[in-house]
Amino acid sequence: MAKAFASTADLSEKRVSFDELAPGIYAFTAEGDPNSGVVVGERGVLVFDAQATPKQARRVIEHIRRVTDRPIRHVVLSHYHAVRVLGASAYGADEIIASSGTRHLIEERGEQDFASEVGRFPRLFEDVDSIPGLTWPTQWFDRRLVIDLGDRQVELLHLGRGHTAGDIVAWMPESRVVFAGDLVEYGATPYTGDAHLRDWPTTLDRLAELGAEKLVPGRGAAAANPEQVREAIGMTRAFLTDLFGIVEAGVKAGRSLKEVYDEAMARMRPKYGHWVIFEHCMPFDVARAYDEASGIDWPRIWTHERDLEMWRQLEGEG
Repeated sequence: MAKAFASTADLSEKRVSFDELAPGIYAFTAEGDPNSGVVVGERGVLVFDAQATPKQARRVIEHIRRVTDRPIRHVVLSHYHAVRVLGASAYGADEIIASSGTRHLIEERGEQDFASEVGRFPRLFEDVDSIPGLTWPTQWFDRRLVIDLGDRQVELLHLGRGHTAGDIVAWMPESRVVFAGDLVEYGATPYTGDAHLRDWPTTLDRLAELGAEKLVPGRGAAAANPEQVREAIGMTRAFLTDLFGIVEAGVKAGRSLKEVYDEAMARMRPKYGHWVIFEHCMPFDVARAYDEASGIDWPRIWTHERDLEMWRQLEGEG
């Protein structure tokens, strides 16, 4: 291939931050690698997004143990992607919680997604052989579930389709903090390969209506004040609007996937090219946008073979 596929060439270690956003509420961030959120309550700890492997998860656990010895009771999956969920076994949690939509997606495409993401992000899948298999939720819900940690409650909300069909957020209304998962990125490129691009902006509207004053995105630094929260949501929305606008116009004009991809890269790189994983995400982003603009509502399943075939096509080798 003309260049390294996806993020296989990204082998550098990222600096981890573990910031307390409000009493007992923490953001685990790592310079554009997948984030996790942590809530410490009197009845135990809740972790939002589990990381890619047990080894990656243990880094989150090490930081948790610096602030509390309370047991980790709940692991929440914001969505089904392997890089977010396959470290769950390391926590020994009583419950693994997801939306009903995420449970369906794990059943429908979890194995294929596992193989695909390991090929895309080998650095994140450290000690991949330690993963005991797919992560299955022990509890799932349709729209809203409240987790009682004793001295605080965490509201888990499915606000609509966006990054996937099953995304949820964790909302702590008393502290005005939200863990947004990959519905929002902050200085990092949204991955839309399994997205519903027409629905996503409306879901962001519902998220904004919560009135969060601090936000943990899926990737990027935590938004530490209301202005940064608005900025993170706005930047995500702008990327999605620009992407789908370019691709939809290209589809209506009868252009090929490669032609649309080349145009999208040329027009979007000046504005977004400095964002983390831009080069990695754009082929998948354009491919899914092309499908949706062509009338394919339910995202096609990515496999490692489909990844490579698409990459060759867009690089002019197929």
